[in-house]
This record gives sequence, structure tokens and C-alpha cells, in this order.
Amino acid sequence: MIERTLIVIKPDGMAHARKILPYYEKAGLRIIARKEVHVNEKFAGRHYAATDEQVVGMGNKTVQASKDSGKYERMKKIFGTDDPKKIGTKLRGWLIEFITSKPVLAMVMEGKDAVALARKVTGFTDPAKAEKGTIRGDLGTDAIVKANNEGRPVMNLVHASGNVEEAEREIALWFPELK
Repeated sequence: MIERTLIVIKPDGMAHARKILPYYEKAGLRIIARKEVHVNEKFAGRHYAATDEQVVGMGNKTVQASKDSGKYERMKKIFGTDDPKKIGTKLRGWLIEFITSKPVLAMVMEGKDAVALARKVTGFTDPAKAEKGTIRGDLGTDAIVKANNEGRPVMNLVHASGNVEEAEREIALWFPELK
């Protein structure tokens, strides 16, 4: 099925934009819209939506991943709490601070099963654990543990929509002219 997805080359990926784009193009995705923008805090807050459920979800996901990997105690110490909502709120704040720090390149890409394909090409969130042949596996240099220890989001080069519904919401936000 032909789909559209949002890709954002984040501040830490902008220096690698010419290397990043061919990954998506070789996978069969084509750019149908693109713009370089310096995101403001209000817009970033809308991108990283923050209903109570989403904030708790971000926190729970991180805490659960931390429990699964044996790093839960470290997360409690870093965030000073084991409350998933407080952790999620802090994570969201880091994401907003990071994406507003420098210009980004936002693109709408289209192709067969674009969302899943873009996620596969982008690679695992933690570049230290991403497979070779993915953007983060080949070009990424940061790690989740290091970022958490330093009190900041992981620098992982690229944002790719997580599912079709998220892609539709994000495209409408970033590219309202495509409606």
C-alpha cells in the first residue's frame, strides 16, 4: 500500500543530510515535500504531543525498557523519581529542547509501506545498538545510557513516524499545505 511518512533530520543529523537521504531513496521512498526550518518551542510542543496518556506512555516505555535491561535503578537516580509521568515529562522537555536547538530538515516521503520501511531504514533508536546498514547503525554515535547520564535526549540523527496514524498527524502539522 502506498503511504506517506514524516522524516525529520534532527540537529545532530544535519551535517550528515547528504549521506542520510540516499538510505531512504535506495529503499524506494521518494521525497514529495521538504523544508529546512528552525523549530520554535510551541511547534515542538505540538510535535511531541503531551496528553497525560502520552506523557505517561513515554515514561512507562522508558522505565520498562530500563527494567528489561537492568538499568531501572539508574533511571530512578537520573530522574530523581520512579513516577513514569514525571519521567515522561522530563523526557519530553529534553526532546523539545533538542529539536529547537538548531535547524532541522523535515520531509514527507512516499512509497510502498512507507512508515514501516522508513523505520527499518532509520534503525534502532539507540545508535549504539542499531544494525549496520541502517542510518543510525552506520552514522550514529550516541547512546541512550550516555544521554541519560548527561541529562539530555539521545542524539540519533533522524525522527521517523512510528505508525500510520502518527505519520498522518505529523504530516498535517509539518506540511498543512498537503491536505
